[in-house]
Amino acid sequence: MTALRPAVDRDALRPACGDCFALCCTALGFCRSADFAADKPAGLPCEHLGPDFSCGIHDRLRPRGFRGCTVFDCFGAGQVVSQRLFGGVSWRDSPDTTREMFAAFKAVRQLHELLWYLAEARERTLDPDTAAGVHRLTDTIATLTQMDVPGLLGHDIAALHAEVRTVLMQLSEEVRAGYFAAGDDHLEPDLAPGADLMGRNLGRRRLCGTDLRGACLIAADLRGSDLAGADLLGADLRDARLEGADLSAALYLTQPQINAARGNPATQLPPGLSVPPHWTGG
Repeated sequence: MTALRPAVDRDALRPACGDCFALCCTALGFCRSADFAADKPAGLPCEHLGPDFSCGIHDRLRPRGFRGCTVFDCFGAGQVVSQRLFGGVSWRDSPDTTREMFAAFKAVRQLHELLWYLAEARERTLDPDTAAGVHRLTDTIATLTQMDVPGLLGHDIAALHAEVRTVLMQLSEEVRAGYFAAGDDHLEPDLAPGADLMGRNLGRRRLCGTDLRGACLIAADLRGSDLAGADLLGADLRDARLEGADLSAALYLTQPQINAARGNPATQLPPGLSVPPHWTGG
């Protein structure tokens, strides 16, 4: 078992599947779609889950129609719930803990995702007020993840989401302000938060400082584009073409977003994110 520590930096927000009781394969549900080859209700084990909590088709997930499984990332919540909150005793060995364990997994994953964004904000802000807000929220959430299960599940996580969102937007404005002059997004005013840009050709563009928070970029062509300072918080990048794009200074990218996109070794990613195997034929 790996050592567990409060998740205040990104190194502690990475999954350790060997220390988890396959909570993503049990607690969560999915519907038959292009990403999942079958329906699975939340709270029931996947049909491919083995007795040792391993996936029986892990090396064949994409060709077997389970692309969604290769995209998912728990931000390290699985091992924290399995090993710390429930003392290394699985839901199979103690069935009466199943409901609480699955609920705790969903809650901790949300909190760890917030910590992922706050870790980036802590590194990139130059504003003392924003920095103070980031540190306060980081401490609050890290403390919450160390509580027992009743304390964790009794907390208003939605309120924390709202507070973190305010701080992240403040940082976004701060960072993007330094890039506005370099970008050409002003030529297309529909490049905006929540915009529907499905399939849009945005290749070989300077999109520096663009606010694409929550935008639908499914199958959009961003090949060769510069997204320095672009806010991609919650943007849907499924099948987006990122070959040769520069995302090294983009804001609020996560590994699940990258896993869902299409790229190649020439795609430049922010520190802490890795090239998915399917980008290189793996």
